Amino acid sequence: MGEAPQSAKVLTTEPASDRLQPYMIRIGGRFVVHRISVRRRSNVRAVQRVAILGSGGSGKSELARQIAARTGLPVTHLDVLFWREGWTPAPTDEATAKLATVVAGERWVVDGNFLAEDVSRLARADTVIFLDLPRRTCLWRIAKRLVRDRRRDRADLPDRCRESFDPDGIRWIWHYRRRDRPDVLRLLASVEGTVHRLTTRADVQRFIATVR
Repeated sequence: MGEAPQSAKVLTTEPASDRLQPYMIRIGGRFVVHRISVRRRSNVRAVQRVAILGSGGSGKSELARQIAARTGLPVTHLDVLFWREGWTPAPTDEATAKLATVVAGERWVVDGNFLAEDVSRLARADTVIFLDLPRRTCLWRIAKRLVRDRRRDRADLPDRCRESFDPDGIRWIWHYRRRDRPDVLRLLASVEGTVHRLTTRADVQRFIATVR
């Protein structure tokens, strides 16, 4: 794959330094400087079409709801499209057709991955958020959800798909940084919209505070 296009904008909200820092991704065995990352605290961001990616337990659905509360944008949870009752996979053609209808609109928030099935939402989004949180944070959030939601239905899941201990899901989170994250970064390098890579819970809260 060639070098990342210069039109894409990748930002971080890391608070460690006010200095410009190179944002680098590894492509084809070499590192490419993709864009300069800058700490931004006070910019107000008007968003219309938002795609949220990240490991299990990174807080994608929660962030989608928070953005919706601040902007009035409708939310689509991909788990609801790609799963049916009892964690039965929905037909891929049916799920991707529903997703295509959503992203053809002018205002939406879509949270979830399913990148092997469809990435068209990334081209339509004006804002892509990658929740690149530490593994320990994601696993801790999963543990909390097991206790909090074990006997509850959730709006971001299909009917009768309640929270339960899932060894395969835990393994996915454990290996996400090595197996899935490089592919996500390669996809983000080709996105035309603004990409926000948020690496801590504090980053997420600072981002939410700027969204309108």
